Amino acid sequence: MVRSLLLAIVLSALVGQPSAGGDWAQFRNTPNLSGVAASPLPAALKVLWTYEAGGAIESSAAIADGVVYVGAATGELLAIDLATGKLKWKYRATSSDFGVGESSPAVAGGVVFLGDLTGVLHAVDAATGAMKWTFKTGAEIKSSPVIAGSRVLIGSYDGSLYALERATGKQAWKLETENYVHATPSIWNGVAYFGGCDEIFHGVRLTDGVEVVRLKTGAYTAASAAMVNGVAYYGTFANDVVAIDTAAKRVKWRFEDPDRQFPFYSSAAVANGLMILGGRDKQVRAIDLATGKARWAFPTGARVESSPAIAGNRVVVGSNDGKLYVLDAATGRKEWQFEAGAAFSASPAIANGRIVIGDGDGRIYAIGG
Repeated sequence: MVRSLLLAIVLSALVGQPSAGGDWAQFRNTPNLSGVAASPLPAALKVLWTYEAGGAIESSAAIADGVVYVGAATGELLAIDLATGKLKWKYRATSSDFGVGESSPAVAGGVVFLGDLTGVLHAVDAATGAMKWTFKTGAEIKSSPVIAGSRVLIGSYDGSLYALERATGKQAWKLETENYVHATPSIWNGVAYFGGCDEIFHGVRLTDGVEVVRLKTGAYTAASAAMVNGVAYYGTFANDVVAIDTAAKRVKWRFEDPDRQFPFYSSAAVANGLMILGGRDKQVRAIDLATGKARWAFPTGARVESSPAIAGNRVVVGSNDGKLYVLDAATGRKEWQFEAGAAFSASPAIANGRIVIGDGDGRIYAIGG
């Protein structure tokens, strides 16, 4: 009991804190999936380097200790030097017939964790690219791994959320749901929260895998929830955005645009009282966390499935129109854009004043000052 309490206290202290040293060590950067970088971006931006991966990039990068880690449709996990764009190593996760999809790497304790479309979670030595262990789930993995103390969490299309020991890959517990687990779990106060494809919002205790929140939402969910002060914020395939009070176990508010009925696939970034997310109606929106009212909307040329990142007072987000946008977070005004020509469905990672993102043609870009 004492050990479980200590674990919960440690995890609670870590939630919402940017990675040490300005890293972006997992999908959405922080355990509560805030999408907030540790430091701002340079005033003037330009492309610093481009790396040709040889296959589409849907995986969002992780950045740790000056190295970019990203999965590709080729089935490879790539380690690229952040400063130069030079390849450090490649790890063969699976064949290009399956590849790596949306699962994004998480880095902790010198190990990179990544799921693939054959349903395998890989633990890889961050320095050498050597395999440490693998764990096979029952179906493809599109969820991203999340580090929770000595464990790593991963969702699978077999309908389960797994907790594995980081050191060995041994299963600690498994929670079975009624449909795919696509979303990446968000950690808050010793509980992992995620909206499921079973139209249920789940809260699972990290210590033993016991489900402590099970709330029917009536909405199929692929987006990952961002947590702020015990409230989960995410968009759904029912064309709305919800705020769920996890303590009260109820929906706090719902946002639905009366004129534009489209699903939300993008996961939100949360900062300064706003949640910012993309929609399949081609818009990027800011919604007030307290009221659920829209603050601003920015139109792009195609659906927005990329999840925004916030750095200082700016928002960075990709669109399927092949452009990467930098917006003012308070107003939604466009400050800068870069046109790649291929869709950006991956999400930006930001560390050490640099944006890293891959596109549908297999190019990885680093953008900075």
